[in-house]
Amino acid sequence: MSSGDPKDALPNPMPISVLDSVNTDAETLARRFVRVTQRQPNGLVAFEFSVGWPDMSVELVLPEEQFNEFCLKNKVEFLTNAVGEKLGDQSHDEY
Repeated sequence: MSSGDPKDALPNPMPISVLDSVNTDAETLARRFVRVTQRQPNGLVAFEFSVGWPDMSVELVLPEEQFNEFCLKNKVEFLTNAVGEKLGDQSHDEY
């Protein structure tokens, strides 16, 4: 039977995970990375953007002018294709 204490209603603490050991200091999280994956004839730039760690990214597409503004605003570090290969980049033609 419950004692009525609100702490009794809380679930058990989350187990320690890999994310608990990830370096999340302000200096790491302040780093922004961009790797251009394609420049299209219609002026769009396809690129990967990541915060803190270059191996965890999202794919984005912006017109060139907005891409340049985005990069300036985020003070990005540009990654080369060689870095992408080291991070395990695979051809998107498979999809």
